[in-house]
Amino acid sequence: MSVDRPDRPDRLVVVIGTGTEVGKTYVAAAALTALRSRGVTVAARKPTQSFGADDPTGSTDADVLARATGEDRYTVCPTHRWYPVALAPPMAAEVLGRPAFTLAELADEISWPPGLALGLVETAGGVRSPLTSDDGDAVTLIAALMADAVVLVADAGLGTLNGVRLTVAALQPLLDTRERLELIVVLNRYDDEDDLHRRNQSWLADRDGLTVVTDVVTLVARLQPDLPGSP
Repeated sequence: MSVDRPDRPDRLVVVIGTGTEVGKTYVAAAALTALRSRGVTVAARKPTQSFGADDPTGSTDADVLARATGEDRYTVCPTHRWYPVALAPPMAAEVLGRPAFTLAELADEISWPPGLALGLVETAGGVRSPLTSDDGDAVTLIAALMADAVVLVADAGLGTLNGVRLTVAALQPLLDTRERLELIVVLNRYDDEDDLHRRNQSWLADRDGLTVVTDVVTLVARLQPDLPGSP
């Protein structure tokens, strides 16, 4: 996706995680809902998703994001990129006997409505989880989309420092070459009364020099800094 594409949003954000089940979709949907309530035009894209066909909730990531933006779920994630097997998307495609696909194909399938203020793309799995058969992952997708910001979602508890540091290390070549690429770490499920949570936040912010937020209101202010009340 070229930076000069006519349908490119004013701000393009990619949401990644330190792994699965850290709350990427929850954080993304909450931020989109908050932005939309403040009059910001938003849209979400999930380039590909795999999921357990027997999931009792019956609600995929695309469904959750679609509810947050008011879009159709098949606009958020194209029908042919839904893989009802709980494996990494290229593995799920192989198991289902469906065609392999490349990172270029995923990136080219992402389109946006005209005049969009903020477009959000949520990846699958962790930063190095395979997204495509040609070894595309979150890092290569961020590079292909020329994203303006990366939101890294991590759980606030045990294992946070390791997960965030490993993810930042994978992103570092991009951060070194893209001066305007902003990285925002979100500690999900943060409890200010939890000593470990506070220490994790302080370590990442003070020792590692990362931008760390612990609530959706602050995240929204970082994502759309021209909104009233933003820093």
